[in-house]
Amino acid sequence: MISKVVYRGDLRTEAVHISSGNKIVTDAPKDNEGKGEAFSPTDLVATALAGCILTIIGIVAKRLDQNLNGTFAEVEKLMGSKPRSISEIKVTIYFSKKILKKERAKLERAAKTCPVSLSLNSNVVKVINFVYQ
Repeated sequence: MISKVVYRGDLRTEAVHISSGNKIVTDAPKDNEGKGEAFSPTDLVATALAGCILTIIGIVAKRLDQNLNGTFAEVEKLMGSKPRSISEIKVTIYFSKKILKKERAKLERAAKTCPVSLSLNSNVVKVINFVYQ
């Protein structure tokens, strides 16, 4: 078991990571009857994509003896209707350090094949942009 998720009422949940005890609260978004006071479940999906990309890039960078501390991602999520679902996720990666051109291709390839990306429905458009110094 990786987590336990409890419904707290008012369209809010609290998830606890079993191994660490870390908690995540979700709230329904304002455009879907919620208060929008926390990540929505679909926000977490989009955010998980960015976290996965950064993790996989970090693994490849470590193999290349590169330190990417401070590299960050900005995430956008677009929702579709009928059925209400994520239609597009945009992730922009901002590298904190200069990256040689020969290493960029390896990092970009890794980013586009992270496990979360490969697990998302093929109907979800994934736009991944890279901003280098």
